[in-house]
Amino acid sequence: MKAQLQTAANSKLETYTFALAGLLRLAESRRVLDDSALDNFRSIVSPHLDIHEDLLPPFREYLEGPGETDRPLLSAAHYFGLTLIETLALRLAAAAEEDLTVGNLLAHLQQPLATTRPTVGLLARAFGEDLGIGVVQVLGQGAAVRCGLLQLSGDDLPLPERQVRVPLPICLALQGMEGPWPGTSWIDGGRPDVSLSKSAQERASELGERLRGVATIGPVLAIRSGDSPEARSAAEVVCRSAGMRGVFIQSDQLAGMAPWMFLNGLVPVFNQWLGPGERKSVPVIPSFPGPLILLTGPDGEFECDTREIIEWRLEIPNAQERELLWSKAIGNADLARRLAAEHRHTAGRIAVISSKAKEGLGERPLSELTCADVLGAARRGEACGLGALAELETSEVTDDALVTTPQLREELEALVVRCRLRDQFSGSLGPSFRVRYRPAVRALFVGPSGTGKTLAAGWLASRLGMPLFRVDLSAITSKYIGETEKNLSKLLTKAEQNEVLLLFDEADSLFGKRTDVQDANDRFANAQTNYLLQRLENYDGITLLTSNNRSRFDAAFSRRFDVILEFSLPGPEHRRALWQAHLGAAHDLTPEQLNLVAAFADLSGGQIRNAVLSSAISASPDGGTIHYSHLLTGLSGEYRKLNRQIPSELRQPLVAGG
Repeated sequence: MKAQLQTAANSKLETYTFALAGLLRLAESRRVLDDSALDNFRSIVSPHLDIHEDLLPPFREYLEGPGETDRPLLSAAHYFGLTLIETLALRLAAAAEEDLTVGNLLAHLQQPLATTRPTVGLLARAFGEDLGIGVVQVLGQGAAVRCGLLQLSGDDLPLPERQVRVPLPICLALQGMEGPWPGTSWIDGGRPDVSLSKSAQERASELGERLRGVATIGPVLAIRSGDSPEARSAAEVVCRSAGMRGVFIQSDQLAGMAPWMFLNGLVPVFNQWLGPGERKSVPVIPSFPGPLILLTGPDGEFECDTREIIEWRLEIPNAQERELLWSKAIGNADLARRLAAEHRHTAGRIAVISSKAKEGLGERPLSELTCADVLGAARRGEACGLGALAELETSEVTDDALVTTPQLREELEALVVRCRLRDQFSGSLGPSFRVRYRPAVRALFVGPSGTGKTLAAGWLASRLGMPLFRVDLSAITSKYIGETEKNLSKLLTKAEQNEVLLLFDEADSLFGKRTDVQDANDRFANAQTNYLLQRLENYDGITLLTSNNRSRFDAAFSRRFDVILEFSLPGPEHRRALWQAHLGAAHDLTPEQLNLVAAFADLSGGQIRNAVLSSAISASPDGGTIHYSHLLTGLSGEYRKLNRQIPSELRQPLVAGG
């Protein structure tokens, strides 16, 4: 400490000198230190100040040309409107947190309390003798306490006996050091880098300049996106353009944070997800007039009476921008061109997929990265954020696995082309088409149970190289008003930003017909259906719905489908192909037996699958090869499920063969 005091003594006048002068005055009057300790303190103060005179006039004069080390302290004092005595109290309270010797002196001066932090009463005596009894109230309830530069402890004590402290992160900031605040994290800390599209970078730079150097109350920037990594990167670019750094606020305890953010040049960033029709007030950080950033989804509305709210909706990059992002991520211009043309990924999703694809290379060089590697990484559906509302279907459905009629196959192939080219019509067709065009595909698969609707959805996802998510209707629907809409909005936003294929099985339970209003339940049900129709129409992704009956859908919704495919029960030729596709090579059935089963066993594809599985189980004790007798066992089980007798024509070959 002696060396530190000597260093301070050799330096020029600073706020610390004034704070120590007030403390030294009390020490001399009370004789709580020996002469040697008092001389050490006098060596700092005496060359500059007379401790027996009023300290405020020379301090006011010093503030006209302060030293460089006092810049953070005095800028905060000016920004938050501190009085002279509050500024000195702040410096002394900070010294108590930094310097053990100052704390020991305070303990001696405040006997019998023996506290190492200054009390309000001590600060009033040290600096406020000429200000009257109002000094205690200024220190206890003034701007320094209101903004959080000073904190009071001991709520049950009289005000003069309450201790004053400076939070540690603020102490560090006053010394030019950066320390974390509880419940916060740096926006650029430990996160993968996401390159923004050129248009998004330009907009972020423009908004950053708008936030820079705001003299009055700063605006609120609401960045709307369903892709969290991209929104976070956009906020980071905005902050950098504004000459500040973003910090995530995860806590709802916002009091006292304003000085820490000001001293460190920080912009608070909040994650605020709102549901459809939801209105929410902008978070308020007491005494902080700087700009704020909100990361939110596409729905809801923010309110603030004192700040301007700027809305920025992050759109999916166009094909040219996607090509540049892919090329930067994987270093292959030809592959980047193909991926950009066929897939509508956000910048954040491109970063994730390319990273996962490169990880999957193992020891192979990056130059060997193929389209299959990239699409495989995309199909795994990692980091999509849909796990709570939809289930990822990981099975790869090949052309051989999907057995359909030639007409249905042709319609499915046309649907593949429609999905791949959905982003290419916005500028090539007429103005009446372009004005309301959205690159979305909505398809309805209609047909009896077991006719291959879900399998066709898996085949479509495999052909497109997209992850298939089956929507969990039990997780979406809720008995509470507004929750179903909120869940569906979150699902569609995440899906839209990640380019996934959404499958709504038995969708008529969610998108059913509106009814005549008989009571409040009917009114809310119709309102829910109206929202679902509108939200799905504005959805930019690919949606597949399946149903056993087309007539169950609302007429207004039916016209919104781009494609309606009929999955009918298979005929004899179709059934024969299904039997062959399911049996594979592990059987010894003759062509005649297959023809017989296909002709008389009028089952759907799903029932044929069940029958083959039962047959394989029956055949396992006999070596695993499926004989006709095993097949007959499987067929009998399926017919029992249907409460029907197995056709007599199917039993005759077995009887004839003994």
